[in-house]
Order: sequence, then C-alpha cells, then structure tokens
Amino acid sequence: MTKIKPKIFIVISDGVSLRNFVYSDFYRLADIKGYEIHFLNTTVFELSKLGLSEIRVNTKTHPITNILKNVRKHIELRRFTERYNNGIYLKYLFPLSFKGIKNFVKSSITTVLVKMLNSEKGILKVRSWIKLLESNTKTYKEFLKIFKDHKPDLIYNTSQRAVSSIAIIQSAKQLKIPTIGFIYSWDNLPKATLDVETDFYHVWSQHMKEELLCYHHFIDKDAITVTGTPQFEPHFYGDKLLSKDDFYAKYNLKPDVNYICFSGDDITTSPKDPLYLRDVAAAVKELNNGGKNLGIIFRRCPVDLSDRYDSVINEYQDIIHPIDPIWKPLGKVWDAILPAEDDALLLANIAEHCALVVNLGSSMVFDFVAHHKPCAYFNYNYLNPKNIEEAGVFVYDYIHFQSMPENHAVYWIDSKKDCKKIILKAIESPLDRVEAAERWFKKINHYPFNKASDRIWENISNHL
Repeated sequence: MTKIKPKIFIVISDGVSLRNFVYSDFYRLADIKGYEIHFLNTTVFELSKLGLSEIRVNTKTHPITNILKNVRKHIELRRFTERYNNGIYLKYLFPLSFKGIKNFVKSSITTVLVKMLNSEKGILKVRSWIKLLESNTKTYKEFLKIFKDHKPDLIYNTSQRAVSSIAIIQSAKQLKIPTIGFIYSWDNLPKATLDVETDFYHVWSQHMKEELLCYHHFIDKDAITVTGTPQFEPHFYGDKLLSKDDFYAKYNLKPDVNYICFSGDDITTSPKDPLYLRDVAAAVKELNNGGKNLGIIFRRCPVDLSDRYDSVINEYQDIIHPIDPIWKPLGKVWDAILPAEDDALLLANIAEHCALVVNLGSSMVFDFVAHHKPCAYFNYNYLNPKNIEEAGVFVYDYIHFQSMPENHAVYWIDSKKDCKKIILKAIESPLDRVEAAERWFKKINHYPFNKASDRIWENISNHL
C-alpha cells in the first residue's frame, strides 16, 4: 500500500518569504522527507513557472482591518514603552497623515481608538476585532472552500506581518487545521509586527523566543520552537560558490583589485545613503593613491530602485562597480519587488569574495560573518538640510541592536575622516571583529546556521 504523504500548505506573501522558503533547502527537503507541498501564493510572482504547485488567490482584507492594525501597533508600542520604561519603542511609529479627506478620516479614527483602547485589555480587544473582521471576508470564505476541498494537514505561514494572511489562518483554525507562523526578521518583534496569530511559532533563536514571550503575553512558551532561519543557508552551499577567478570574470571585475562591499540601505532607514557611498569611495581613492589597489562592489537595497546613487557612481566609476540584486519589480509597492532564485547565491558570492562589508546598521553583518568577513557600521549622520556631518546614528538605539553582545562585533566609522583608517584596519586585521560578530550571529540565529530547514521540518512533523 502506498503511504499517503502529509499535505502541507505554505503561505508565501512577499519576496523575503519567497527567498527563504522556496529558494532555500526548505523546499528541497520537503520531497526528501516525504511531504506533499502546495504554496498558497499571495504575491504577483507565478510559482508555477518554477514547476511548483501553487494556489493563487487575490487576497483582499476588510476595509477597516488596516485601520485597526495601525491602532493595535500604536497601542502595543505605547504599552511596550510603559512596560519597559524605554521611549525608543515610540520611534518605530510613523507619523499619521491628515492630508486629504481619506487620510484625515483614517487618522482621526486611529487617534480616537488609540486613546480609548490604550491598555493591555485594549490590545486584546483590537486583536479580536481584526480576526472577526477578517473572518467575514470573501478571502476567508474562499479559503474555507479550498481547505475543505484539499484537506491539508498543516498550514505554514512564512511571515507574521502579512495582514493578507489573517483570513487564511482564521479559516484554517475554523477547520481545526494546525497553523505555524514563522517570525519574518530579526528586528520585527520590538516593532509590534505580530499581525498574524497562529497556533504555534517558529523563531530564529532563544533570544527571539524570549522577545515573543516578553511582548505578547497571550502566547504560551510551549507554542514556540527555536528553529533558526533558512535566510542564511545559501551561504553554506559550498559547492555552488564560484571561484574567485570565475566570480571576477562573470562580473567583469579587475583581477588585481581587492574589493570591499558597500551595501545600500532602504531610503527610510538611510535617506542620505549616497553620501556614505561618496565618503567610502573618496577614502578608497586616497588609499589607492597611496599604493593600495581597492575597489567597491555596490549592492543596492533590493527594494530601492531609485537613481539616488547615480551621481556618486558616475563620479567614482573607476572605483565603484555596481552589481545589482537580482530582484524584479512586479508591482508598485515594496512587497511586489521579488527576488530571482539566483540572488541568494549572488549575495553569497559577493560575501565570499569581498574583504568586508560597509553599511548603516544592516543585517548584512551576518551574511558576511558567515564567510568570516568583517563589517563596518557608519556611526555618523547627515540628517540635516545642509548635509553637514554630525555624530551618531539613531538606528543603533533600536531594541534589536541591544542583541549585540559586544560593541566590537563590528568596526565603527565615527566620522568621514575615519573611513580610510577603518577600511585599512578591517582588511589587514579582519579577525579583530569576526569572532565577536560570530557570537552575535549565534545569539540571533540558532547554530548550526545551515540546519534551520531541517529543524523546521522536524518540528512540523511533531504537529501532524
């Protein structure tokens, strides 16, 4: 008798989820372990073109849900501020817009509800309203039918912040189908981004498990499993990494040049990012004039399709070599810019063949330390109209940076004039920072890093 394979439905809601759960070992292991996989695809990317089984549904949330989501976030961040006596939580809030009638009405309702419901009980009330509204949508009814027809054994939600997944999860719960939610990113939980409530949760680390319990008292510790994340697994596909000669040839790099990577940030995190690229390029130029032979591989943030770096790239075209992420814009919003399968390996090869990465507070520190390469963080800013250098960068005050166990996990570039010195030091003494960065990586992601997909499937099997 043929053994029936357990049927798992995996919700894919954005590009990062696509990268983590379709392009990694996670999907490949499913077949080896004897699972039947179907993707509930809410993105604009057609997984069927990759030969994958998908069910495409154009999810539409209740018109009031996004207002209540914002209300919930405002209240939770206020509660976190009071609970832990730390005003930094309020820095995660974007100002409400009152421009135009539609925004005025939404923001006015949000303001009133936040004042009325600003309590621990108020949070739970708003959460229950959201689930009730989403359980009365067309999407909810469609998924009830889909699940009744297909009879999946488990639903795996790959992002806790995708509001479009709430109706999917609620319909599964109605039919008593177990649901597991994956926490999307290392910085998400302090930002109050738990929009989708599942029966069980997978987190990156013990540190993240403690965060989940700390911020959301309605979650039981036994519902949380530490698995790690598949996000970094491609760095350990040793047989797929190019040799230095092949990598340099493929991307038309100069064979005698030692490259560093400038990793671009999104425009919200670093609106003056091109000025940092200019500073690094100027420092490299000075070092080369002194006898060094360095270049910069510029990898922009995948969702930044602007031309804001162009003038700097043109000015330093003999030094800066752009290698764009292999992501495709399939819509007008950031989560409709989706990666190609080759991008994860491109990033792994850049990290393998660059001496260090330079950026403003990015998780690229972990991509590079996977290859035993150091990271340098900018610790000055240009957040003034005249673009005058000022000390400090506010993003390092955010809660997720408190996970850094030692201040010397990265090199700190405290001013423009320090760029040259830090670049030289990082190239000549990389291990000064790599060992501490590896300890940080082990704190935010379960070790061994290349076994996250195995651990996820092992835990899924426990819920079948």
